[in-house]
Amino acid sequence: MEDYLRGFEKYLRDVKHSSDNTLSSYLRDVRQFSEFAAEKNVNLPDADQAFISNYLKHLLASGKSPATVNRSAASIKAFYIFLMDEGVVDYLPAKNVCPARVVRKLPEILTSKEVELLLEQPSMSDLKGCRDRTMLELLYATGIQVTELTTLKVSELNLPGSYIHCTSKGKTRIIPLYPRAVKALSDYLTTVRPRLTASPDEETLFVNINGEPMSRQGFWKIIKHYKEMAGIKKDITPHTLRHSFAAHLLENGADLHAVQEMLGHADVSSTRIYTQIVSQHLKEVYNKAHPLASNE
Repeated sequence: MEDYLRGFEKYLRDVKHSSDNTLSSYLRDVRQFSEFAAEKNVNLPDADQAFISNYLKHLLASGKSPATVNRSAASIKAFYIFLMDEGVVDYLPAKNVCPARVVRKLPEILTSKEVELLLEQPSMSDLKGCRDRTMLELLYATGIQVTELTTLKVSELNLPGSYIHCTSKGKTRIIPLYPRAVKALSDYLTTVRPRLTASPDEETLFVNINGEPMSRQGFWKIIKHYKEMAGIKKDITPHTLRHSFAAHLLENGADLHAVQEMLGHADVSSTRIYTQIVSQHLKEVYNKAHPLASNE
């Protein structure tokens, strides 16, 4: 089993170009599935569709959310694709496993005023505050994921051209920057970052107070801290600014496919959910402002 897992890890990293977060989740899911199979005295190459379906039902019965169960199903499917490529199995037992029904909730977004309030919180009088303001500004300017933010390299910036190159899963996309974000990055690069980095050879754009690359967990703490300072009651996560970026662009007339490209979505259906947020917001504005909307 460990040999299979090591091979699967290499496959995810080198062939699928999976992010560290995805890689960690898939390996954990497959390891848990392996432990379940061992308890049932079933060898992984011998598991069939019925066995995998029963495992997913077991996860649901044990209290796992439908979204978690579906991720486990995706992990197991990827694992058996790897085993098939290696010649260990000759068919895909997880191919037709039915996904659990997920009630998809609309993501929480901030209003434009709330975004401004959040961005105003970092103190510009110290190095950490300047760095934090730049990170928040860049996140809202581009809508990139937190992992993409924390792994972004200095060489991927093009400030004269007002855009960044963002590479994820082996694919690179170009995302524009508005002038204030360009200035924040320029100031950070010239006056702040040189005093934070532990080594002049450090390529990662954002570093922590020890001069090492910023972690996802570190940024999570940062955004939670400024949310509390701003007095924002909404449940903000590092993804909230990404959601707000997309919704605000669409609300102001941006083309759906252009937003899809900037977000790096493979399927436009992932982007279309933000149009539902915009529609919901417009309906709320209408009901509040139209003199006859509240009449029964």
